[in-house]
Amino acid sequence: MRETSAARASVPGAAVVRAAAAAAALLTVAAGLGVRSAAGGDVAKYAGDAFYTVLIHALVVLLVPRVRPPTAAAVALVFSWAVELAQLTGVPAELSRQSAVARLVLGSTFNAPDLLWYAVGAALAWAVHSQLPSGRPPARA
Repeated sequence: MRETSAARASVPGAAVVRAAAAAAALLTVAAGLGVRSAAGGDVAKYAGDAFYTVLIHALVVLLVPRVRPPTAAAVALVFSWAVELAQLTGVPAELSRQSAVARLVLGSTFNAPDLLWYAVGAALAWAVHSQLPSGRPPARA
């Protein structure tokens, strides 16, 4: 069965998906900064962890606009976990001492509960992404 022009018109193009992902990334950064300024302590820290993974998810979609939500969430979660586990080596701590950007991206100190909050962020990003048009052509019947 051929896809209809109406079906094609309802699927956003890569440029539209990328624009939405870029907007989501900016909104995520704003939300993270907002939580940081409005709350303190564990609330701000763990919300920041979740938003970190949401941001990575948005960047994955920005780079690969037709990626499926579970794949983008898995990539974001694995990346977040890899960064956290790398903190066990001391390399991120050293880089963080030399660069504010490295401190923001890599952190410096391993904290096991962060692993859970990254998973919360991945689940949240997956749930939101799953509700959006996919950016992929409809499957042929």
